[in-house]
Amino acid sequence: MDTHQTVAQEPTYLNGLNVQAAFATIDAIKANPGLARFEFRARNRWVNGGENRSTIRDFYGAGREDTSRGQSFEFVNGEPPVLLGNNEGANPVEFLLHALAGCVTTTFVLHAMARGIRIRELSTELRGDLDVRGLLGLDEKVSPGYESIRIELDIKADCSNEELDDLLAIAQRHSPVCNTVCRPVPVTLLRRQAGR
Repeated sequence: MDTHQTVAQEPTYLNGLNVQAAFATIDAIKANPGLARFEFRARNRWVNGGENRSTIRDFYGAGREDTSRGQSFEFVNGEPPVLLGNNEGANPVEFLLHALAGCVTTTFVLHAMARGIRIRELSTELRGDLDVRGLLGLDEKVSPGYESIRIELDIKADCSNEELDDLLAIAQRHSPVCNTVCRPVPVTLLRRQAGR
């Protein structure tokens, strides 16, 4: 991300982001790279059938445990009837699309702000192709995950098409969720010992 020093006393906002705070954060991380280490957490409890609920509240970041959240966020995972559920909530692969859309959008807006580009409108539509034979174990040649994901962005911004294309490439390269989806990431499933 490009850095620019701003001398104004009052915070300047671009695309809803505090420009001075953003560059102060960047400067602090450059001075102390340990501040860049974060650990995000989610807890999940099965309810019944395909329904389970995740809660998210605490995380570690910027060198300390975060205490800014007064209450947990709760997400209900469900399945549609065709996948043996009762539409209790979006299913996990739909939540993945939600997370991907949110992260690509935030990354795009952040890097636009860093370049002084005002975003007027930004919306995305995502489509993911999945073959449930992989989930059901009916064909070992079929991956249980998405085969492909397409993200279409509608953008109105105060910049050239070339600058928009550059921002799209940056968003794909630097979005944490997009990066996680696009490369193999080690995931370990462990069974906790009784009594924990």
